[in-house]
Amino acid sequence: MKKVLMVCLGNICRSPLAEGILQSKIKKDAVFVDSAGTAAYHIGNLPDKRSIEVAHKYGIDITHQRARKFTVKDFDTFDVIYAMDESNYQNILILARDEVDTKKVKMILNETHPHKNVSVPDPYYDGRQGFENVFKMLGEACEIIASKL
Repeated sequence: MKKVLMVCLGNICRSPLAEGILQSKIKKDAVFVDSAGTAAYHIGNLPDKRSIEVAHKYGIDITHQRARKFTVKDFDTFDVIYAMDESNYQNILILARDEVDTKKVKMILNETHPHKNVSVPDPYYDGRQGFENVFKMLGEACEIIASKL
């Protein structure tokens, strides 16, 4: 079984959406998807209500998710780790123990914009349209990821 981890800062906006979107596009018995944050601000919390709302609008339920912090052990558990932005990408790499760990880490929007290291904008301080935009970006990337799995 392939294991994929989505990572953003607080694990309440972007990475829960990415987790839910990818889960909706894959066979659950073939791929395990989870999410985490590089910061510990929201451990144990539900995703942001605006993430829940936009996911629900598209038929995806993310209310079972709870925020957790990315740890070194995640390198052992997951085959690929998708960072939502450059800052989180760097924060993940700081914890990498070797080249094997480092090769697992990718920028998620490199799936739609190869080798450009485009970041998924953090919608936390935006209105609902920011969450809608993030959902669409992640949807396109997750469609490509799912086709590769």
